[in-house]
Amino acid sequence: MIDSEPADAATSPPMPKRTKSHKPMSEINVVPYIDVMLVLLVIFMITAPLLTEGVKVELPQAEARLMDEEAKRPLVVTVNREGAYFVTYDDDRTQPVDRQTLVEKAAAIIRLNPDIPVLVKGDRDVPYGQVVGAMVLLQQAGAPKVGLVTEPREEPKRKR
Repeated sequence: MIDSEPADAATSPPMPKRTKSHKPMSEINVVPYIDVMLVLLVIFMITAPLLTEGVKVELPQAEARLMDEEAKRPLVVTVNREGAYFVTYDDDRTQPVDRQTLVEKAAAIIRLNPDIPVLVKGDRDVPYGQVVGAMVLLQQAGAPKVGLVTEPREEPKRKR
C-alpha cells in the first residue's frame, strides 16, 4: 500500500489560491475641488465690493420710517448735484440716463414688476424743481407711487 497521497488529503478541501484582485477605487478625491472653491470664494470676495457703483449725493435729513427689509428691491432714480439722472435697479449698477431713457427704462421695469417700490434720491443742493421733474418722469413711466430717499437725522452730541 503505497499511496502517494496521505489519507488526510482526500478528506480536506483544497486550499484556495491567493490572487490579487485590483478593484477600481470608487472614492473621489475632493481636496483639489475644495482648493478651487476656496480660490473662487476669495476672488468673489475681492471683486464684489468693486462692482457696487453709486453716485455721490448728500441726502437731506428727515425723520421717516424705514422700508421693510422683506420689500422688493426698489427702482432708484438719483438726481446728482449737477441735475443729471441715474438709474439703479436690482444689480446695483448705477447707469447715467437722459430724460427719455429714464422714462423708457422705468416703464419697462414697472411693466415687469408692477408692485416695485420706486424711489427718488435727490442731492440736497439740487433745486426742488429737478427732483419733482424726476418724479413726473417716473409717473409718466407708470409708477403709481414715488417715494423720496432721505438720511436719518443725526442726534446732536450731548456734552458730559
